[in-house]
Amino acid sequence: MAKKSKVKKMLFILSKATIENVYAAFIMANGARMEGIESEIFFTFFGLEAIQKKKLEDLRVATVGNPAMNIPTMLGGIPGVEAFATKMMKKEMEKLDMPPVDEFLEILSDSGCKLWACKLAIDMFHVKEKDLIDDLDGILTIGDFYSRADQDGTQLLFI
Repeated sequence: MAKKSKVKKMLFILSKATIENVYAAFIMANGARMEGIESEIFFTFFGLEAIQKKKLEDLRVATVGNPAMNIPTMLGGIPGVEAFATKMMKKEMEKLDMPPVDEFLEILSDSGCKLWACKLAIDMFHVKEKDLIDDLDGILTIGDFYSRADQDGTQLLFI
């Protein structure tokens, strides 16, 4: 007999739109949906770039200040290093049939994953609703988002 999961809902807070953070959130949210667990992503601060139509295809790998890159910070800041690292990451993801960001957002939405923009960040960065993806479920205050977490079996994960 299969053990029933105590996790019923996963809420992800995405604060940075680097490729590694965006895909981490998307893969975990998608994995939750595949396991029958509700999932939602709250895009705040620089995470908003992942849901802006004009920016989502130009996301980059963070090469400066990223200890996982295993390169000195000075090298990460040399012109072209970030573009090279981004190109290599996208190439490896393509080999694994990872969908591009826009397609992945559509997959998430179609699976029932809720996608929310942070009202404070929208206002702070002067982002217009028309600049956001069509699959967005809405714009929430942090209080509205937290109220969605107010039930047993809900976990929040900050990325």
